[in-house]
Amino acid sequence: MDKVTCIAFLLYHSSKSQDIKEKAIQLLNGDVSIRDLKRNASIQAQLVLAESMLRKNNVDKHKVQLFAEEFLLLEV
Repeated sequence: MDKVTCIAFLLYHSSKSQDIKEKAIQLLNGDVSIRDLKRNASIQAQLVLAESMLRKNNVDKHKVQLFAEEFLLLEV
């Protein structure tokens, strides 16, 4: 899994906030970038935590794949 998909997964599951979940899905689909999210004060702390967890390699790749399959929008 790539870095952005893993961060989107970690963001989605790190909070019960619907806004953060929506931002995670937007990140997964490329509608917003990590750089954009770092400028958003309401999500910045969660993003730093997600990046830290990714560096520590605390990510279940199978769960990330299921997350991507569920929320990734494919345009045909």
